[in-house]
Amino acid sequence: MQSAIGRARSQIDPLDPARAQALHATLGLSGPTPVTGDPLPPFWHYIYFWEAQPPQDLGRDGHPKTGGFIPDTGLPRRMWAGGALEFFKAPKLGLPAERVSKITAIDKKQGRSGALAVVTLDHELSQNGILCVRERQDLIYREDADPNAAQPVPVQAPTDDQHSRLARFDSTLLFRYSALTFNGHRIHYDRDYCQTVEGYPGLVTHGPLLAQMLIHFAVDLLGTLRTFEFRATSPLFDFEAATLCAKNEKAALSLWVRGPDGRLCMSAKAS
Repeated sequence: MQSAIGRARSQIDPLDPARAQALHATLGLSGPTPVTGDPLPPFWHYIYFWEAQPPQDLGRDGHPKTGGFIPDTGLPRRMWAGGALEFFKAPKLGLPAERVSKITAIDKKQGRSGALAVVTLDHELSQNGILCVRERQDLIYREDADPNAAQPVPVQAPTDDQHSRLARFDSTLLFRYSALTFNGHRIHYDRDYCQTVEGYPGLVTHGPLLAQMLIHFAVDLLGTLRTFEFRATSPLFDFEAATLCAKNEKAALSLWVRGPDGRLCMSAKAS
């Protein structure tokens, strides 16, 4: 498994404006609809650079099977734990862009709920030979849930937010976001799978979707965005409303997602 560290691949995407227009509508955003030549908003690159695989190359969860670019960790449950982004120059819609991805670390260890592996990917997105976005992505692979195990006590979110807004993530939004990102992970649209295989009470809101909403919030407060770092701490489900929170600090803007019971779902820093 460690031999996969340093493995790299490159993908080219034309950044079709129609896909950005669909995300603009899906998120219910105001303002002009994106068109060819417009700058791609921060983190919208996530709806591009699809990894499309035939059915026989998918795992039970709907994601591409491990054992290809990402090595097989022997652990079936996958989640995006967090990441960090640097924004240098917004790529333009309708022009080809390249993303180079590299596996930089694989750490297999014993967590509170059993064995887990953290796979770290570094991505660099360029257009016309100019670096636009640098990203670190942390993926976690875990054992199957033990239905008899005690549920961990969630961390409580801060309550000293200076800015907040309510957000809802119903099943239609989760389905449309899955379609736009070509994310086949069944935890976002297959309720039976969520409950009987993964042990969740409902559909799970995408970590990247929560991060995207926090990024939009940060841009509204800061005007521009240079860096963004986030960490998922507890899942948010489709039947729950969440509060996006922010607090001004000296060096950065702190942001977090607070669940309806006060638990911390995601924390982030933006500058």
